[in-house]
Amino acid sequence: MTDKDKKTLYRDPRNGKLAGVCAGIADYFNLETWLVRVAVVSFFLLGASAVVVVAYVALWMILDKKPQNIATDDREIGIKKKVWQAGEPATQALRDLQRRFTTLETKLRDLETYVTSEQFELKRQINNL
Repeated sequence: MTDKDKKTLYRDPRNGKLAGVCAGIADYFNLETWLVRVAVVSFFLLGASAVVVVAYVALWMILDKKPQNIATDDREIGIKKKVWQAGEPATQALRDLQRRFTTLETKLRDLETYVTSEQFELKRQINNL
């Protein structure tokens, strides 16, 4: 297991409602945050209220806050295969890919225009002198 594969359970107050415990658990297990919140509220309402409150407060005190330097945008974005998984819907992923390819194509066209220009040829000849 490499360092990249290791995951640590953190509280995520930036994405959380109360203390970020549910958001941290959802991030750790790669689930949607709303699903974890629904499960916690369901357990609370179905009679396990004391256990849920004690566990939530304990995790609130035990878990560290998610560090600011852990970038969530740098990790590879997965495509959702099931509703409860975290990630991007397939249509959104395709739109993002299309936008990235369009940007790359524009940059490549600009580069090709510059390389085939007379100005580039003149600069290359001057540098060869």
